[in-house]
Amino acid sequence: MDRFIIEGNRDLAGTISVSGAKNAILPAMAACLLAPGKSVLRNVPNLIDLKTMAHLLRFLGAHVDFNSGELSIAAATITSNEAPYELVSKMRASIYVLGPLLARQGEALVSFPGGCAIGTRPVDLHLKAMEALGARISVEHGYIHAIAEKLIGADIHFEKSSVGATINALMAAVLASGTTRIINAAREPEVDTTIELLNKMGARISGLGTTSLTIEGVEKLVPAAMDMIPDRIEAGTFLVAGALSTQPVTVENCVPGHLDSLLEKLRAAGCELDIRDTGITVNPPQKIKPVDVLTLPYPGFPTDLQAQFTVLMTLADGVSFIEDTIFPDRFMYVAELNRLQADIRMERNVARVRGVASLSGAEVMASDLRASAALVLAGIVAQGQTTISRIYHIDRGYDHIEEKLNRLGARIKRETA
Repeated sequence: MDRFIIEGNRDLAGTISVSGAKNAILPAMAACLLAPGKSVLRNVPNLIDLKTMAHLLRFLGAHVDFNSGELSIAAATITSNEAPYELVSKMRASIYVLGPLLARQGEALVSFPGGCAIGTRPVDLHLKAMEALGARISVEHGYIHAIAEKLIGADIHFEKSSVGATINALMAAVLASGTTRIINAAREPEVDTTIELLNKMGARISGLGTTSLTIEGVEKLVPAAMDMIPDRIEAGTFLVAGALSTQPVTVENCVPGHLDSLLEKLRAAGCELDIRDTGITVNPPQKIKPVDVLTLPYPGFPTDLQAQFTVLMTLADGVSFIEDTIFPDRFMYVAELNRLQADIRMERNVARVRGVASLSGAEVMASDLRASAALVLAGIVAQGQTTISRIYHIDRGYDHIEEKLNRLGARIKRETA
């Protein structure tokens, strides 16, 4: 099992580039099942989660090829309607095949999904959306069984915003008969990317960027090619890395508009930002100011960046409070940061972070994807050496993060334990 050995007290400077967005590519891959023929996704990084989804699509009958950042998916025929446990258990995003299989095949048998251990993330909203469209749902032996001879357009009202449920509902509704309205739809950029791809494939979806989406069902879709958006969470991780430095760091190939909530907090922490069309330079403060954070659905502060921002607050001049309303259990990394001599106390789902003069290197263990990134950032600025085990988590969502950060001046070595 691989681990990172990080030589700390490093100052970062220079330019770093962002890869394509994992959380946009995963549903895009599933959407390619809706159209017979070969679709092409570009700006695709080499990530474990994407390989897992590729294995699942191949099991369902698609031909999937990856070459130099370009992913081709040929789904002329679907040979299986089952997404088995041994594949789905590795990654929560496997649930995205539910809508496409149901829409194209009339039946889907999907194991309950797995993924990061960051608290309960039920799929009830996905199932309610399929039922609203006319599917009959049964759950038995750990599998979701959905059947519908023909999906019928309907109003789908989500009680709470859900990216996954919104995307699954979209992918099912595009081939339904009649009109579907999704009310309280998620507004994340990854949802917009899915809509743009589906419309390229011949879908008729309106309401891009809003919480109310209207889908006019069509008889069939056709293959399409599309560039994937940059990963806003990777970009945010690198911006926080720059804020922890003493020299300017430029993050290229990003969409600044996707990062407004983080940029607001970085300014509040004392950073100066130079924002261009596809790049952001962060000039770190001499003294980091404490900033409170409340995670919310987009365009609020992303839950996927709260662990990284907490690292910044561990070195702030004062006390800050970090509350996660999306995944309240997403604080397993706190005990590991405290091993690095951070001063964090949990009060229910709120982290009380008292800034310290410096962090101290130690042996720590990653619990999930974003916790891994946070520990890497902490290790770079800590005094001495930090060893991070179970880094397979970070390979799920960051393409060779150690190589990118080393080009900025970090000293991160990957070794097999």
